[in-house]
Amino acid sequence: MTTATHATSEETSGEVFFRAASAAGTDWGPTTKACLDRLGPVTGCNLGFLYVTDGFAEHAGSIVTLLRAITGIRDWTGTVGIGVCANGEVIFDEPGIAVMAARLPADGFRPFPAVNGNLEPLRRSAGGWLDKHGASLALVHADPRTPQLADLVASLSETTSAFLVGGTSASRTVFPQFTDPLDGGPVAENGVSGVLFAPSVNVATARTQGCLPIGPKRSVTASDDNVILEIDGRPALDVFKEDIGPELAADLRQVAGTICAGLPIAGSDTQDYLVRDLIAIDPRAGWLSIAERVTTGQPILFTRRDRASAAADMRRMLDGLRKRVRTTPRGAVYVSCIARGPSLFGEANTELSLIREAFGDVPLTGFFASGEISHNRLYGYTGVLTLFL
Repeated sequence: MTTATHATSEETSGEVFFRAASAAGTDWGPTTKACLDRLGPVTGCNLGFLYVTDGFAEHAGSIVTLLRAITGIRDWTGTVGIGVCANGEVIFDEPGIAVMAARLPADGFRPFPAVNGNLEPLRRSAGGWLDKHGASLALVHADPRTPQLADLVASLSETTSAFLVGGTSASRTVFPQFTDPLDGGPVAENGVSGVLFAPSVNVATARTQGCLPIGPKRSVTASDDNVILEIDGRPALDVFKEDIGPELAADLRQVAGTICAGLPIAGSDTQDYLVRDLIAIDPRAGWLSIAERVTTGQPILFTRRDRASAAADMRRMLDGLRKRVRTTPRGAVYVSCIARGPSLFGEANTELSLIREAFGDVPLTGFFASGEISHNRLYGYTGVLTLFL
């Protein structure tokens, strides 16, 4: 059995155009063909976005080969996630695919192959294009097993001068990326691949943290690697209990998965912070351990992560983005954390419903990642929305 969804932006000959669809099914071949049937005509489209759930990850090469043959679109970008989405529907933790076809100016984008510590493949593939056009945005997909991935993301942003959006693959099998077919084929693993977009392609992007601060910004005054010993000159656990409130402090078992550490980013003019899990609490010694190395003098705050907080922050993000966007978006890509979606909101489609409330029936595709990428950093528990205008 196969199910499918479809949406399209208004088409005018020669103008930027997007069309998206998804399908779920047990066999990759019929499911791909069902998705294409829902997608409809893609005449003139020259860039494809493809996301597959890990139920189809081992068939990634066959899927993209079939899509290239039937649509005539040579360049595809995307990866594997625990869930994928198209328009207002999510396929989560079952075999499925999501596709979006775009018609863009031929010189408005440039795919690049997977790069690791060495950025030479990017220079060979896109160096001349970058010199001529420049890049304002890059949609990227990363293998989470890549060593020093955070450094690679930062280096890629600096080298291309592009604002990065995207995420890390999420899979229980293999980790394919759909990439530049001129460099070893249309499927790769390891490193980071994606598409560079020239300033002539109008975009707007924003990120929702999925958490809300529950206390003031404080300072780590004693630490050891990822262990926080003191905050503001007091035992870390005493400050933590004060900030989370008496109800949670009375039973610290309740904080797992609800309370996280927020690490403010220096120089951010948007009060940005990285969200990191609490790993351990020692009630006798009074220290906390989090999933990130901390240094003495580093700022810290605590955040609450639950359905209501995440929905409120996403509405805040969408309201801000809507004020910046003066036209109806033609297409969109949304990357969400696998810990969001049905795990956080109870229903798989909640985030997409909020996006559609804000921007209408915009062709959209995306996936549920093991980590999200925005600007030049790796995030967790976030949602990253990019609009093509």
